[in-house]
Amino acid sequence: MNDDLKENICDETLFSAIFKRHSKDLHNFLYYKFGESYSPADQVQDAFVKLWENCGKITPSKAKSFLFTVANNATLNATAHKKVVLKYQKLSHKNYTHETPEFILESDEYMRKLQHALSNLSEIQRTTFLLNRIDGKKHKEIASLLGISQKAVEKRIYGALKKLRKTIKEI
Repeated sequence: MNDDLKENICDETLFSAIFKRHSKDLHNFLYYKFGESYSPADQVQDAFVKLWENCGKITPSKAKSFLFTVANNATLNATAHKKVVLKYQKLSHKNYTHETPEFILESDEYMRKLQHALSNLSEIQRTTFLLNRIDGKKHKEIASLLGISQKAVEKRIYGALKKLRKTIKEI
């Protein structure tokens, strides 16, 4: 603990090391949890800006937790804002396309089935599953990243696979 108090995140070399160590994992976490539409790269950058602004208040051992919490909360706020914007757009504008009615119906049906398959996964299952399968992280790494046990990671991935197999069979 005394070493943490002696080290200061305001030191550029330490801040740079923290950035190199956590930026990719933070980006991937946000991408898997919220998708590309919420600009995970921007959220990562904003989280590191907030870390720099609060560098005197945060110890190096708490930096990772701070970054993930700030980025997650900012993305949740962006999600809430997008919902308001979409609701307003639905009320005030009609969408006109040049597609055939059959194509639109098939596209809508496919999107509905896809949304159903994704909605069967809980947020924690989806995040854990994508960290493992897409990012190639091992169960131990995911457990450390999410702050859970390795058995919990295995259970979430197994549950996600089970639900996906059942739902994808219908598509």
